[in-house]
Amino acid sequence: MYAGAAAGPPRRDFISVSLGPEGAVGAGGYNNSKAWRRRSCWRKWKQLSRLQRSVILFLFAFLAVCGVISYTSMGEAWKSLTNKSLDDQRTEQEIPGVKLANPAVLPAPQKADANRGDYPELSLQKQPNPPHVRRGPSNLQIKAPRRDTRLKTRHPTIRAVEEPVQTDKGEKTEKSIISWRGAVIEPDQNTEPPSSKIKEPERPSSVEAEDQKEPVPINERQLAVIEAFRHAWRGYKDFAWGHDELKPLSKSYSEWFGLGLTLIDALDTMWILGLKEEFEEARKWVANDLVFDKNVDVNLFESTIRILGGLLSTYHLSGDSLFLEKAKDIGNRLMPAFKTPSKIPYSDVNIGRGTAHPPRWTSDSTVAEVTSIQLEFRELSRLTGDDKFQKAVDEVMKHVHTLSGKNDGLVPMFINTNSGQFTHLGVYTLGARADSYYEYLLKQWIQGGKKENDLLEDYMRAIEGVKKHLLQRSAPRKLTFVGELAHGHFSAKMDHLVCFLPGTLALGAHNGLDADHMKLAEALIETCYQMYAQVETGLSPEIVHFNLHAQKGHKDVEIKPADRHNLLRPETVESLFYMYRFTGNKKYQDWGWKILQNFNKYTRVPTGGYTSINNVQNPSNPEPRDKMESFFLGETLKYMFLLFSDDIDLINLDKYVFNTEAHPLPIWAPA
Repeated sequence: MYAGAAAGPPRRDFISVSLGPEGAVGAGGYNNSKAWRRRSCWRKWKQLSRLQRSVILFLFAFLAVCGVISYTSMGEAWKSLTNKSLDDQRTEQEIPGVKLANPAVLPAPQKADANRGDYPELSLQKQPNPPHVRRGPSNLQIKAPRRDTRLKTRHPTIRAVEEPVQTDKGEKTEKSIISWRGAVIEPDQNTEPPSSKIKEPERPSSVEAEDQKEPVPINERQLAVIEAFRHAWRGYKDFAWGHDELKPLSKSYSEWFGLGLTLIDALDTMWILGLKEEFEEARKWVANDLVFDKNVDVNLFESTIRILGGLLSTYHLSGDSLFLEKAKDIGNRLMPAFKTPSKIPYSDVNIGRGTAHPPRWTSDSTVAEVTSIQLEFRELSRLTGDDKFQKAVDEVMKHVHTLSGKNDGLVPMFINTNSGQFTHLGVYTLGARADSYYEYLLKQWIQGGKKENDLLEDYMRAIEGVKKHLLQRSAPRKLTFVGELAHGHFSAKMDHLVCFLPGTLALGAHNGLDADHMKLAEALIETCYQMYAQVETGLSPEIVHFNLHAQKGHKDVEIKPADRHNLLRPETVESLFYMYRFTGNKKYQDWGWKILQNFNKYTRVPTGGYTSINNVQNPSNPEPRDKMESFFLGETLKYMFLLFSDDIDLINLDKYVFNTEAHPLPIWAPA
């Protein structure tokens, strides 16, 4: 303070108190009323700064938004739980009037006789007709065991049972599940096509026992197939072990490639039939004795569908990486076949020297052979991550797609490996040298998740070409059959090989293609069965000719002496399997049962094995040929077993696609 400053006047403080009558509401006194509290809160709100008010408003808005989001999430979760419970109820009892899209309709499974012995000779018995049930694709994922899983289950003699692998007390407690019912994996729903980057092989993983469905008991007809397989296998094991094919009459063997074709072809059949002991001894041979490093020429097509396809299929079913390693080995050794000027592969490969060549008499390859190796090589790329396999076979299909020389989608039988052009133009057939081209158009489309439109386009156009140029009706029964066209001239000749077509048509219809494909399939499978029923032994010849005009004393089917042999082929049984799986009509099972009985009657060799025969028209002497083809175990008996099954998950056709040698491979991305 400065000196000399004058002192100010003294300061006075005052207190103002307002008094009002007690209880006077409107006098402004505090009485804890709602009105007073509202005025007090508002006064405090107005005393806050603008920033403070903004922060508070923001917090309230944020909390409100969070509340709305939480409510929505909880509502969706509750809705899904409600829908799930409703779906569970629907699976127990079908709602009348509701029709599933492409349902697989099968009758309820039949019970096996629990007191039956170990596969005695079985006679045909009339079976009850249980009501059909509609079953959609299963949501259950049943996958194969890991590669270190050993087969320790006891083979069931009456029914195929899924059971965990039993471990000894001294072993680890971890358990894996092995299904001896057959369909033991479901491919990953998110599987993608292969990339060019090398990756570790995919391994199927095991599932817990509680995730598996109740096994469907196998029935007496399936037991008869198991007995037939064991009889054939006994002959192969005793007289042809490790060789390509059994000669059952002379109790010896024949060699084609020297690679154990029958054994490899039968691996996945043994797994599906539940033959544990036989599978294990075959696996040991593959592990110790199957060697591809040998100076031998093999046919690219046959070794691909039988060996590569069989190894890949067995890997998927068993989860054993041994089979994948062998598949990679043979796959790499077959690749030199694609080193041609046109990229159309040669027919023959020396898997030891790494060289390839066409047949000695021509530079042509057959169209069926170069276009029926794609399923296997594509799958090998997917498993290994090496896209060279798929690139090679995809290039073939893209090239054939663009070629001229087709007739409304029908292709000639030969293609030149130098020029890449069709040869022998003007001849069109669905029999030998062209058949599986049409089959693999559809199956590649299915395998790849129904995304490759060029394949579908070529398939649909080809079926229209069949209808336009190759379909005719016989006399007197008006059987629909597929003939051949040679330079504008129609021939009423039909190979037994063509009987793959009803099953392929049915598979396409099941996957959403035209409904009239199923109608055509039904007509053609009737014809294929009549190729058996109208013959004296009840077995079809290799080739038939149909009568186009009714003649007294003549049937629809005529057989020439050069065509009356039977090679134990699978095509009709294959189509019967598809037709029963998609329609549930038991007549297809009955037809297959009659065919099996006739195989047993006319082709079974008492000392083991079955034999091809030369004369299906002579029941007293069918003239056995002394040869059991590998596809009898790899295809014919496998399709028989599946035909007689009432379990749609035994190789579920929404999860697997069969190659042309009946080896199931997973569908990459099921729709």
